Amino acid sequence: MEQKRQVFSVDLLERYAAKGRGVITCMTAGNDVIVLGTSKGWIIRHDFGVGDSSDIDLSAGRPGDQSIHRVFVDPGGSHCIATIVGPGGADTFYTHAKWTRPRLLSKLKGLIVNAVAWNRQLITEASTREVILGTDNGQLHEIAVDEKDKREKYIKFLFELKELPEAFTGLQMETANVINGTRYYVMAVTPTRLYSYTGIGSLESVFASYVDRTVHFTELPGDIANSELHFFINQRRAVYFAWLSGAGIYHGGLNFGAQHSSPDGDQNFVENKALLSYSRLGEGTEAVKPSSMAVSEFHFLLLIGNKVKVVNRISEQIVEELYFDQASDAASRGIIGLCSDASAGLFYAYDQNSIFQVSVNDEGRDMWKVYLDLKEYAAALANCRDALQKDQVYLVQAEAAFSTKDFLRAASFYAKINYVLSFEEISLKFISMGEQDALRTFLLRKLDNLAKDDTCQITMISTWITELYLDKINRVLLEDEGASEKGALEYQSIIKEFRAFLSDSKDVLDEATTMKLLKSYGRVDELVFFANLKEQHEIVVHHYIQQGEAKKALQVLQKPNVPIDLQYKFAPDLIMLDAYETVESWMTTKDLNPRKLIPAMMRYSSEPHAKNETHEVIKYLEYSVHRLQNEDPGVHNLLLSLYAKQEDESSLLRFLQCKFGKGRSSGPEFFYDPKYALRLCLKEKRMRACVHIYSMMSMHEEAVALALQVDPELAMAEADKVEDDEELRKKLWLMVAKHVIEQEKGTKRENIRKAIAFLKETDGLLKIEDILPFFPDFALIDDFKEAICSSLEDYNEQIENLKQEMNDATHGADNIRNDISALAQRYAVIDRDEECGAEYILDLQKRLTLLSNEPRKDSSGGLSEEEPLTSMTPLEKIRSQLDDAIASECPFCGDLMIREISLPFILPEEADVAASWEIKPHNPGMQKSLSLPAY
Repeated sequence: MEQKRQVFSVDLLERYAAKGRGVITCMTAGNDVIVLGTSKGWIIRHDFGVGDSSDIDLSAGRPGDQSIHRVFVDPGGSHCIATIVGPGGADTFYTHAKWTRPRLLSKLKGLIVNAVAWNRQLITEASTREVILGTDNGQLHEIAVDEKDKREKYIKFLFELKELPEAFTGLQMETANVINGTRYYVMAVTPTRLYSYTGIGSLESVFASYVDRTVHFTELPGDIANSELHFFINQRRAVYFAWLSGAGIYHGGLNFGAQHSSPDGDQNFVENKALLSYSRLGEGTEAVKPSSMAVSEFHFLLLIGNKVKVVNRISEQIVEELYFDQASDAASRGIIGLCSDASAGLFYAYDQNSIFQVSVNDEGRDMWKVYLDLKEYAAALANCRDALQKDQVYLVQAEAAFSTKDFLRAASFYAKINYVLSFEEISLKFISMGEQDALRTFLLRKLDNLAKDDTCQITMISTWITELYLDKINRVLLEDEGASEKGALEYQSIIKEFRAFLSDSKDVLDEATTMKLLKSYGRVDELVFFANLKEQHEIVVHHYIQQGEAKKALQVLQKPNVPIDLQYKFAPDLIMLDAYETVESWMTTKDLNPRKLIPAMMRYSSEPHAKNETHEVIKYLEYSVHRLQNEDPGVHNLLLSLYAKQEDESSLLRFLQCKFGKGRSSGPEFFYDPKYALRLCLKEKRMRACVHIYSMMSMHEEAVALALQVDPELAMAEADKVEDDEELRKKLWLMVAKHVIEQEKGTKRENIRKAIAFLKETDGLLKIEDILPFFPDFALIDDFKEAICSSLEDYNEQIENLKQEMNDATHGADNIRNDISALAQRYAVIDRDEECGAEYILDLQKRLTLLSNEPRKDSSGGLSEEEPLTSMTPLEKIRSQLDDAIASECPFCGDLMIREISLPFILPEEADVAASWEIKPHNPGMQKSLSLPAY
């Protein structure tokens, strides 16, 4: 098996980096730029980004041997601060990557700078912004330089350790923007203490505030040659710190966004603090202290002797050891120190002459194992690179929970495993332990982790879960026979959970299998619930009907996606269960065909009902007929039949008299079957209705005959309806008269009087002689004297009127004969010099034209006082003469006379008319006489 490549590797970067300017005393790096200081006072800048190098002599003009004590470069590799030490004391210089000459910071003369803190958030190539310098005598100073000014903007004193004066050996700074300004976080170390400073405002104000309050510090006593402070930077933000102290490596996380409300001040931005003891680094009992340190994301790089031990920060275990290929002349002193380039993610080691590069190759690849060994499962999962690694983390968690009999928790972890254990193996674990609840939990969680396209497995697992839920419900019911409150709560909880599962899984569960399961376990309510989810409305409605819950069934049927056919299917059961609610539902349902509800309505109508009870079917049928204007004969026939069965005939009569089709261009005025209506009304003995139907069917004789059995007044009204057939009308009135005369029970004289009065009601249609046959043969004529005399008088008056009409006709005929005779003798005299009428008209037209062309006199159109109203102008006179001539026609030579010459006086088609006017000779022998009896 191929051995894994090491995380850290060492390569020689530059063998003779000092370039003959002495030996290397210190080194720093940033942004692929390495700046080193030499024993002869030179600083050498290697820019590996552009492949260039330069050097600056800081010892120029200074007496004696000069050596660079410390050199510092910002993360961008542009700004550099260096301190040189010699017999004349110490001086600190600033230089920029673009400068060829350094700038002496004269205010710091005599001070040895051991540490520098850059403002990583705000620093740019052009400006350092705020920079903190820590000195050998325990002072802190602030400096700022703008490259364009070629000098420092200011140097300010910030703070000095007075309680325990020690040299500052390490400094780090972070800033964060808050609502009321900028918050500074400053961490500084001495050989024995770690100090924390924080505040809002400027650096000067922050440190000034510590005059009146205690500085927060952590003290770790112990001797160490070089105390260092490092921040691990990720995307220009510090993540954790590490302090190389005398007692060990003190480290912890940094949270600059935390609320600072700790009892010991506002410096509590450090969390998860820990101390790595040096005893873990030694091979024997004696502790070995590193001479230098660098930090990566998960590891400490500790320089011990001539090698670097890589220690995992989390597990505190040595994972690798790095060795260096030193030149023979530098091997005696060994590796001097370590530094890091946070921007490039590289580390460097250096001896007197050479620079070594320490590269990192995926240092987080095994961190999941480290966290897993420490049982920090969340961190382990966060560092997993693939599903197999995650499976191993879940497996450890699951087995840990399983071993402690926390089966539900174990089930949740087992459900997340995809590779290291099979589904069957995990299921058998719970089955073997009899843990049905844990098995159900495992299956539920497994469902959540399955891909949506794995439909087959999803359906199988969902079905298994359904059965487990049903089994759980039964077990709860069996275990809680005493019906305790706790058991009831558990039952309600599992039912609620099961229904939620059915809702979530309705699309993946096999419908037939699931319903079969629910039926086999007797879970009717859940069966209905699932059927509702699957839109199996028929099952739901059937269940509610069986339970007598008509209102719930109707609510289901009223849903938009429910087929309308179910309304008709369940209508008979629903109307018998709750007629009021059913009819109300029908009346609010659109597109419902009342004809298809007839079986249900007939079933309801066949049952007996109280007299005062509202007949719901009649209510719905009336709504259909009047509001919906339904024209179905079956609907109308049913309503008519229900009306016919009512004791009160008024509703039936109103229905029969209502003309539903009135106002339509074509079609009947009613939609029920009149023959059926007649049979039904006869059967139910609704005689007035029968009379109306007979009349409507133009069976007037039958209508009157039946009406006479009910009410003579009704018969009279029916007889009077016939207007276009005088003979039939008289016949109907005779039927009424006969019935009236035969049914009178009074004295004979009184009966005759009533009969005579009846004649007056006929408006002369019947005479006394029409009704005489209806009286008995033994009736005395004296009883009819008055009526007969009245009738004779009427006849006599009619005869006289007829005679007068005949005389008038005879007189008219004589006049016509005389006119004909006179016409034959008529003549006219025409003078021989008589002018033609046509020439006269032409002459008038010419004169009229001439007068019309003459200019008109200026006149207001009114008449003068002297001018008579009848005066006419010449133009008006001529126009009047022209009108008379045109309107008249010559009686002798006009068109009318010319046409009449060729026509006979009597046309052939008028021969019959002419014959009717012929006066025949009078024959006295043919005259008849009418003798009247004497009274």
